Amino acid sequence: MFYYLNGTVTVLEANLAVLDCGGVGFACHTTGYTLSQLQLGKQQKLFTYCNIKEDAFDIFGFSTKEELACFERLLSVSGVGPKVALAILSATTPSQFTLAVMTGDERTLTMAQGVGKRMAQRIILELKDKIGKDLPDYGTAIPSAAPAASGNKTAEASAALASLGYSQSEIGQALKGVDVEHLSLEEIVRSALRAMVKQ
Repeated sequence: MFYYLNGTVTVLEANLAVLDCGGVGFACHTTGYTLSQLQLGKQQKLFTYCNIKEDAFDIFGFSTKEELACFERLLSVSGVGPKVALAILSATTPSQFTLAVMTGDERTLTMAQGVGKRMAQRIILELKDKIGKDLPDYGTAIPSAAPAASGNKTAEASAALASLGYSQSEIGQALKGVDVEHLSLEEIVRSALRAMVKQ
């Protein structure tokens, strides 16, 4: 219903931000990550997700499109509702969440309140392939050039990096110096991220 709300931040509470848009205060349920980006009295844009039920109309707001996309992906997992999705994204950043899913890191997901090992496994199982397929949402593409022996790992690492918002050229440059043949997927992604930070 609403793509985003743009207004003055008037209230900041645990998992809640209120934006005054033209004299109307919109209560947006949100994450610790988004709250850390907001300041009282400042103009702010939040990308929104509306959850409409017979007895409720809830708005969820996020400071970036990437975090909103992570939230929507989590809601697509069976057994994961808005509260659990917010808890996971409050315990991680969008980048950390994407990396955890791509590398099968259950421990990072179970840091969130109410998320046990079984739910973390379900989230990873159901979202790992979807993250790569959803890349067009970010306007990026997975680099096609990859050594035959390690093509799968290179493609998965590229998908994870693209999901974090990096461009095809940035990913290709970062992966050039990484030993994709002998490293694990998680090590490849971490090495590429370190390389990008140094650039």
